[in-house]
Amino acid sequence: MSSYRIRKLKERLFLASVAALTLIALLPLFHIIVTVVVEGLPVILRGGVEFLAGTLAPPDNGLGGIGPSILGSFILIFLSSLLGLPIAFLVGVYAYEYPDSLLGKLTRVVLQVMLEFPTILTGIFVMQVLVIPMRSYSALAGALSLAIIMTPYVTVYTYEAMREIPFTYREAAFGLGLTKFKAVFKVLAPMAKRGILTGFLIGVAKVAGETAPLLFTAGGAYQTYFYGLDKPVGAIPLLIYSLAQTPYGNYHEVAWGASLVLVLIFLAIFIPVRLSLKEFKL
Repeated sequence: MSSYRIRKLKERLFLASVAALTLIALLPLFHIIVTVVVEGLPVILRGGVEFLAGTLAPPDNGLGGIGPSILGSFILIFLSSLLGLPIAFLVGVYAYEYPDSLLGKLTRVVLQVMLEFPTILTGIFVMQVLVIPMRSYSALAGALSLAIIMTPYVTVYTYEAMREIPFTYREAAFGLGLTKFKAVFKVLAPMAKRGILTGFLIGVAKVAGETAPLLFTAGGAYQTYFYGLDKPVGAIPLLIYSLAQTPYGNYHEVAWGASLVLVLIFLAIFIPVRLSLKEFKL
């Protein structure tokens, strides 16, 4: 066999190996999605509007609905974004602007640690500083814990997205007489918006599925709708966790339906925004 044929054979074996390993890596994800759809879709179709808008039924007595948990999840995501995004963005810009300063280096180290920090400890921290003094679980405490979890993802992506902008654009902005503030926020940040928004979406996806910190902060409310920032609030992940541990068959069905709703909410937010972003050509 000629050396050319040997090289072609090796290339084909390599490509086949990569394809097989990629398929193996994706199989668990496809299995999870298919299982959630197969188990959850019949529940949603049977429950109809009542399942999406009603309140949880008693044990072994129908499905009821997950309306308070759906609304609670949206409220928690909105509040955590309101608290965490501005700070995360500004910290990312600072780390980009002053990468060699002591505070800039310390910021990057802390952010890397926070990315791998157990989220349950964040929930315990917020419980100590907010829930115990208030003597009540609350939507505010839940949103604060999620904001802390979201911050490092947005900050790191902001920092990396800003670094991808060639230095010549920065020089051009200064050459036009722009101040550092305008150069960063009027020129560089808009050019890096794709990466920044990707970080925001990943942060939202992360907190949308969090359960552990909400156990110590939000408390959960499945029979009543949201009625105050200082009151307990429900969330879809927290509802799934609670119902999956019960011995009741109808609650297990509700948990499957809620799981599919959570997946659909994430896809409805992530896919349109991601596709609407045009890549900036440098």
